[in-house]
Amino acid sequence: MPETKPTRYARLAAELRRLLETEHDFTANAANLAALLYHTLPDINWAGLYINRHGVLVLGPFQGKPACARIPLGKGVCGTSAHRQEAITVPDVRRFPGHIACDIASQSEIVIPLIENGRVIGVLDLDSPELSHFDSEDRAGLEQLVQIFLDKTETPD
Repeated sequence: MPETKPTRYARLAAELRRLLETEHDFTANAANLAALLYHTLPDINWAGLYINRHGVLVLGPFQGKPACARIPLGKGVCGTSAHRQEAITVPDVRRFPGHIACDIASQSEIVIPLIENGRVIGVLDLDSPELSHFDSEDRAGLEQLVQIFLDKTETPD
C-alpha cells in the first residue's frame, strides 16, 4: 500500500529533526533540507531556498538544475509568496502571471515563506514536472518542515 502524504511528511519531520539536532548553521541546515526534500519527495525536479537579502530573494542551497540567482520581492511565485507572507500553490505555472521560468520542465510549484518575528527571511521553493502536483497536504507538510527548520536554525542577518 502506498504511503499517504501525511505519513510521508510525518516521517520527513522526524528525519529533519534528526538531521538538525546538533547543527544550527543556516546554510548547512538549508542544504540538508533541500537535499532531503529533493531525494525523498516523488516527482520533484527542483527543491531549494531563496534568502531575503535587502528586499531581493537570493538563491540559496538547492538541488536540481541551475536556477535564477535573484528574484525581486513581488515577482514570480517566490517573490509573490515572500511579499504576501503566505504559501502559494500553483497547479500550472504557465497560468501564473509573471512566472519566472528557470527550468522549462517545471509545470507546477509550491512556495512556503520562511517567517521569523514577522519578517520574511526567505522562501522554500519546490517544482514538479507534473501539472497539479502539489495540494493542501503538501502545503501543510511543508509548512511543518519549515517550522522545524526555523526552530532549529540560526537565521542570517
